[in-house]
This record gives sequence, C-alpha cells and structure tokens, in this order.
Amino acid sequence: MSHLRSKKQNPQKFFNFTPDVIKEYLYKFRKCVLDGRYSISQNENRQENIGFIEDYKIDTKKEHEILLGLQFDDFCYAVENDNVDFAHEVLYIFCKQHELDFWGTLETVDIYIKVNMIETRRGDIFSVVVSFHKRNFEITYLFR
Repeated sequence: MSHLRSKKQNPQKFFNFTPDVIKEYLYKFRKCVLDGRYSISQNENRQENIGFIEDYKIDTKKEHEILLGLQFDDFCYAVENDNVDFAHEVLYIFCKQHELDFWGTLETVDIYIKVNMIETRRGDIFSVVVSFHKRNFEITYLFR
C-alpha cells in the first residue's frame, strides 16, 4: 500500500512574493545546482520528465544551462506540496523559454520547472526538480 501516495485535492497557491525573495531563492537554488546538490525526478510518477529529457536529448550540460539560466521573472507562483506527508513543503514554479534541439530541429520551448528545496539532516540544502518538462497548461508569470 505504501506505493499509493495521498494527494491533497487542491493545494494552495501562493503569489505574495517580491522579486528580491525570488532572487534569493534562485541564488540558493543555483548554488545547489553548481554544487551537485540537486536531482531531477525521473521515477515512475515522472514519465513526462523522462520523455522530455529523452526527446530533447538534454544532457547534464544543457540541464545546467537551463536551470542556472532561471531568472526571477520566470517565476509563476509557489504551491503547497500535494503529498500529504510533505504538506509543510512549498514548491516553486518557474517557466523558462529555451531553445532546444528536437531531433535536429531547433524549437523554442516553454519549460515547466517545479522546484522543492529541502534542508537535509546535516543542514545542507538539496533541491529536487519535481517537474522538468514542456509546459502543458496556461501559466501566468508573477513579475511580467
């Protein structure tokens, strides 16, 4: 039964951020990426991430380019973790436009990026990129 994760019906969205708060968040996130303290979820629940990475042949170098290129105005909103066990966590949603190679054709793609930054038992910060795929619904940017 443990494979069934309980989901909250409507996780709350948060919009009450200033550009400086998001810039500080991105500073910490970039440090995680540069220090190798991050992962992109690629488990059975994240087929969309896996397909996106494979379709656009995204290697570590391209991954870094996209993630390190996030700017405060790519921020959309934050949301409560919809996994009840982690409801105290807040995930930050970004949408980044990036030119990617789709089997030899260059495409400008809106990449939906959902980040969970967590503190480890040792007090380090680790980032989990929960979503990393083509945007598949309308989104609004908070600072544009």
